[in-house]
Amino acid sequence: MEADSLKRVQEFFAKDRFATDNGAVIEEIGEHYAKCRMKLGEGHRNAVGAVMGGVCFTLADFTFAVAANWQKAGVVSLSSNITYLGAVHGGELIAEAACVKEGRTTNFYQIDIWDDMGSHVAVVTTTGYRKA
Repeated sequence: MEADSLKRVQEFFAKDRFATDNGAVIEEIGEHYAKCRMKLGEGHRNAVGAVMGGVCFTLADFTFAVAANWQKAGVVSLSSNITYLGAVHGGELIAEAACVKEGRTTNFYQIDIWDDMGSHVAVVTTTGYRKA
């Protein structure tokens, strides 16, 4: 992957304001693949101090969107399922999305979410639909 390609993808997805305003950053892109990161702050926590589940889902959804659309835009999510595996212990979340199956109009991705301490905190599966 060339650095200018990553920069163009980062500039395009900067318009995905909910995710980027909450700290999502694209780190890597590859063939039907993306890796994104989010630094955690007090605004990401619930009343008892744990990271909100929606934070994990937001990062996963953003990472899916990047992986499925950076080469050719037009994929939207049909359904997603998240399974929480454990508590977040670190100060950052890292998500990796990879295509499991690419069909003519639908695709299936798995997004794994880790914290920066090495804890596997969630797995998301998403079925996408290519509308374009």
